[in-house]
Amino acid sequence: MDPHAWTGDERRLLTTLKTPALIQHWLDEEVRYDGGVHCLSPRRLMRERKGHCMEGALFAAAALRFHGQPPLLTDLGAVRDDDHVLALYRHGRYWGAIAKSNYASLRFREPVYRSLRELVMSYFEHYHNLEGEKTLRRYSSPMNLKRFDALHWMTSEEEVWEIPSAMGSLRFFSILPPGMARRLNLVDDRLRKAEKVGRVAD
Repeated sequence: MDPHAWTGDERRLLTTLKTPALIQHWLDEEVRYDGGVHCLSPRRLMRERKGHCMEGALFAAAALRFHGQPPLLTDLGAVRDDDHVLALYRHGRYWGAIAKSNYASLRFREPVYRSLRELVMSYFEHYHNLEGEKTLRRYSSPMNLKRFDALHWMTSEEEVWEIPSAMGSLRFFSILPPGMARRLNLVDDRLRKAEKVGRVAD
């Protein structure tokens, strides 16, 4: 048996995740958020049921690919905060996203956004650090994970650090004009509390 092919159990699980919303639901309900220093393949995430945003995005991209979508990621770049990685999908001309996050609103997006920038901007008001600063500043061009197929990124038993390492070389686009960041307000306390619903303690 090819060790890099999906097993019967893996295929049965992936077969049930027929829509982006079902993939997101599985990530939310079955995978514990774990911000540790690791980069597990989708196979290992399915087995270990833990992961952070990069690992959730890798799994979502693999599940989307299983159902005929290209495996695309984008990196959201932040200041004084962690980056966040989304798995992208499209319905016709419109973009949507799937994500694993410790913040309630940095997860799923319906495919209603006419451009990648429009999709990214839907995260802006919710993207903040523990001090309440709005920290999202840029996003990358989409990265097609097919380029890592030789590494067997979907089924590897080794960690797949090559993928986050490669994201640093992508083209990034700023979302704020010069000087605007200094005028941003802090996130409202009610929104900060709402974002922590279901949060796993660091």
